[in-house]
Amino acid sequence: MKHKFFTLIITAMTFSQGLSAQQLNFSKIKAYEHQLDDVMEITDTTQLKAKLKEVELQFRQQPNELNQVRLGLIYHETALNLSFFSKTEYKGYAQKSFDQLSNLFNSPATSSALMPYIASYRASALSLVGAETKKLKLLGEAFRLFQDAVTQYAALSYLPEFLRGSVAENLPWYFISKRKFAKLDFPSIISRQKKDAAYANWKVMSFTYLAWAKQHRSNKYRKQAISYLDQSIALDPNYKAGRHQAETLKLEFLK
Repeated sequence: MKHKFFTLIITAMTFSQGLSAQQLNFSKIKAYEHQLDDVMEITDTTQLKAKLKEVELQFRQQPNELNQVRLGLIYHETALNLSFFSKTEYKGYAQKSFDQLSNLFNSPATSSALMPYIASYRASALSLVGAETKKLKLLGEAFRLFQDAVTQYAALSYLPEFLRGSVAENLPWYFISKRKFAKLDFPSIISRQKKDAAYANWKVMSFTYLAWAKQHRSNKYRKQAISYLDQSIALDPNYKAGRHQAETLKLEFLK
């Protein structure tokens, strides 16, 4: 009986220590989010061009780990929002993002709390490289990287599922096996957010509620979709995230 009693005590202590470690990791990850938020999900192209110059200058002046991550992320946003609308000036930024983030990903010295950002954006950057170069095998590799990121980090960060879902929802219809993730990842984020309000920020949730509604256009989901669109709009009073698209889509639902 004594042996069982002490086993229970040790097991409880181990569980408590593991939980504390997880909470500490989540706290560190969220702390980095505040330092990276200004280089993620930038939809205003004028703002993006100014931020690109700012981040490149910061990295030249202080080439530390955090500034390297910021550089990789701003290159990703540049590729996503500018390279497909320019014949020459912003071509290659997807590859620059992937290279920067790969250097960090493969370094044993990289801070573990930065890995959800690095792994997720690295996978997304590779999908952009595939789109720009029209090499479909890179898209397959990107989704393998996404799966690794989801497996390792989705419990602590919305980014793996958010970025994978964002890539998936924009693929042509014939990528059926990959488009399915848009219907899996966004509901997963919403579910996690309901359990912990600190899981994702307002900007991400505005886009996430919008994405859910876009994926559920049938009459069966009409009421829920409109409810989520209202939440997307409410979270974005200054039109910095999904509000404009949410308002447009809501009008379609109400016709």
